[in-house]
Amino acid sequence: MNITDMLKKEFVIEDLKSKARREVLAELSGMFSRGNIEVDYDAMVEVLLEREKLGSTGIGDGIAIPHGKLAGLENLIVSFGRSKDGINFDSMDGKPVHIFFLLMAPENSAGQHLKALAKISRMLKDGSFRTELMEAESTEVLYRVIAEKDKAC
Repeated sequence: MNITDMLKKEFVIEDLKSKARREVLAELSGMFSRGNIEVDYDAMVEVLLEREKLGSTGIGDGIAIPHGKLAGLENLIVSFGRSKDGINFDSMDGKPVHIFFLLMAPENSAGQHLKALAKISRMLKDGSFRTELMEAESTEVLYRVIAEKDKAC
C-alpha cells in the first residue's frame, strides 16, 4: 500500500492557517476539493470530530493522524498539513501538534483503513523523517520527502 496513491501533491498544506482543532480538520478536509472529490465536507469534519471524542488522534511527538469513515466516499484519501507554531490538539503527551496526516476512508473499508493508518504510523516513528518534514522549504519538498519515505517503508 502506497500513501502517495491516496495523498496527492495538491492535498499538502505547507503552513496551516488554523489554530484550533475544528478549523484544522476543516482546512485539511477542504484540500480534497482540489482533487475534485465529491463529498460533504461538513459531514467529513463532523465524522472527524466524533472520532476525536473517543480519544485524541494526537499521538505525541508533535503528530496527529485524524481519521474516519465517510459514506459516499469511493476511495481512501489522505491530506497532510504542517504547523510550524504547533496546534493544541489534546495530544497524549500534552504537547502541540506540528504534523498532521488526515485519513478518510469509505464506510466499508476496515482492512484498508487500518493498513493505511499503520503505514503512516510506521513512517512517523522515524525522528529524522519528522525533522525533514518540519524543515522542508516548500510543498514540493514536503511531498517528495513523504513519497521517498513511503517507498522506503
